[in-house]
Amino acid sequence: MKHGFQTKVFYSDTDAYGVVWHGSYLRWLEMGRVMLCEDAGLNLKELEKEDIILPVSNIDIKYKISAKLDDVVKIDTKIKEIGKYYITFYQKVTDEKEQKTYIEADVKVVSIHRDGKLYRSLPEQLQKLAR
Repeated sequence: MKHGFQTKVFYSDTDAYGVVWHGSYLRWLEMGRVMLCEDAGLNLKELEKEDIILPVSNIDIKYKISAKLDDVVKIDTKIKEIGKYYITFYQKVTDEKEQKTYIEADVKVVSIHRDGKLYRSLPEQLQKLAR
């Protein structure tokens, strides 16, 4: 399963040097993961009502080149691995027209209860992402 979307780089996405601020990439990655889950029929608010929360436990980002103001970037998200109690997403931010890769990231989320306790195995609602 995978998802992709595009966004324009706005002034608010950049830092004092005129390049995309590193935190903007994190926001775009979050948007990609949420949209992929929604495409799979998983609403994160509904999961929370069912006592399933998916916090990020690890992010490994490789910054390659900087996107700049007015660039149009594409955020691609796919599931890399589903483990016993976690999901790892592979995400990439690119400029398709110029064939540039800005960043690549592996983002691991874990399934926990609202009180912070780790599930012993991935809840059934999330296991359908593997299918």
